[in-house]
Amino acid sequence: MALFDLPLTELERYLPAPQEPADLDDFWSTTLAAARTEPAVVGVERVDTGLTTVDTWDVTFAGAHGDPVRAWYSRPAGSDDRTLPAVVEYLGYGRGRGFPQERLTWASAGYAHLLMDSRGQGSQYGSGGHTPDPSGSAPAAPGFVTRGILDPSTAYFGRLITDAVRAVDAVRELPGVDSGRVAVVGNSQGGGLAVAVAGLVPDLVAALPSAPFLCHVRRAVDLTDADPYGEITRYLAVHRGAQDAVFGALAYLDGMHLARRARAATLFSVGLRDTICPPSTVFATFNHYGALAPDGAAPVKDIAVYPYNHHEGGEAAHVAAQLPWLRTRMADAASAG
Repeated sequence: MALFDLPLTELERYLPAPQEPADLDDFWSTTLAAARTEPAVVGVERVDTGLTTVDTWDVTFAGAHGDPVRAWYSRPAGSDDRTLPAVVEYLGYGRGRGFPQERLTWASAGYAHLLMDSRGQGSQYGSGGHTPDPSGSAPAAPGFVTRGILDPSTAYFGRLITDAVRAVDAVRELPGVDSGRVAVVGNSQGGGLAVAVAGLVPDLVAALPSAPFLCHVRRAVDLTDADPYGEITRYLAVHRGAQDAVFGALAYLDGMHLARRARAATLFSVGLRDTICPPSTVFATFNHYGALAPDGAAPVKDIAVYPYNHHEGGEAAHVAAQLPWLRTRMADAASAG
């Protein structure tokens, strides 16, 4: 794919005016308070993976509406007597949590690692998922984005973001976790969830979103036909006249708006040839990140740019950059605490 978005020099200063709802904070305060009426952790069961370097548990926690959400919880083998910082990881669009032995990086790096399943997903690629989405919706385009999309209180991604926040609540209740040192990480859909959680959970140490989805949504829909944003276009091609309601609801879920409230240090990544999550949508979110943090509390912000890459971004090369970056943030947090 050739370059198609703004030049890098313009991306670095691209700061579109936010169009967030006046009651955005009230909406999320009410939504999360309702979810938190349920205990976070519902069940924890040790699983035998056949691995000798990592111990794993099958965790169930209460997500949006109290719905049970599954997750894999992994730690370095034999670390039960130690308190570890934690990494909560979110998955890409269409993927489920799969098998616990598929994602070993963060536990192998010495963290307590919680990998959240994505409700209703897990059948497009990967090794499957284990969490249903009990909520129905009005007619929607194939996929997940437009389910319940006419109102933020019924939108699928409202539930998924709530689940993602509750995953942080859950990991903080698990034994052997340093609740004051928690980071969130994800790619694509998972990156968008990491951004949203950073905006909704004020005391994270770090957020590491790669090529985040559901950010600066209106521009993304106008700039790319690729899915998942293409699902919104197809929905509006049938539901003519619904665009105000659709984009009005998405404004409550837009990572660019939620990122303004973030306080955690962050390391983004972006591929300049990415037609799935266009570069300007990523830079808009990165440039707005932390804008509403209190005076003197502006977060550390870094972004890794991969000029010749599409949605795959830096892949393993970027993980190699994430590991020392996060180690520094966690060490700083330990010193400050």
